[in-house]
Amino acid sequence: MKTIHTVALIGGTGKAGKFLLKQLLKQKFRIKLLHRKPETLELSDPLIEIIKGDARDYEAIHTLLQGCDVVLSCLSQPAGEPTIFSDATRNIIKAMEAQHISRYITIAGLNVDTPFDQKSETTQFGTRWMYENFPSTTKDRQAEYQLLANSHINWTMVRLPLIHQIDNVSKIKVSLTDCPGNGISANNLALFMIAQLNSTEFIKQAPFIADK
Repeated sequence: MKTIHTVALIGGTGKAGKFLLKQLLKQKFRIKLLHRKPETLELSDPLIEIIKGDARDYEAIHTLLQGCDVVLSCLSQPAGEPTIFSDATRNIIKAMEAQHISRYITIAGLNVDTPFDQKSETTQFGTRWMYENFPSTTKDRQAEYQLLANSHINWTMVRLPLIHQIDNVSKIKVSLTDCPGNGISANNLALFMIAQLNSTEFIKQAPFIADK
């Protein structure tokens, strides 16, 4: 596996991303962080370089990825704006291929479907609920998965139940076919994503994870 020195991080200040950022710093990774309004941030760690820009802007993504070894994303949908996921993913894939970066790890909800799923009634209900209440973003999430599935990069899409914004560290359950629980601590999610940086176990797959 390639030694990882610098991580490109998208969505690093959201409810999941801030826990991932904290764990990356704890493990002494250098981080290039994309943010639309860096003037609003209070981050002064020497390991962080902030790149101003929007994930829907290819030039911003291209600049973000320069000098990075991997890409991590906890991108969330901005309120009141057009859907973001497939546009951002196209830019990420294009910039990764241009800069010869192969590893990409991102997150999504349990509503994303793959050909390998055997979703329980509970997970199917959650999927239907998302399509009924957030049809545009849910369809765009599915389009994001298809873009990744059709790409040549080594992607992993981590599918999640409700994220609890807590620092708990505990054992988790992982499944490629169905969501194995009702919640995941943001800290457990962060640790799982970082563990995938040098793992080939879930390359080109979309595992569900949940707290035990």
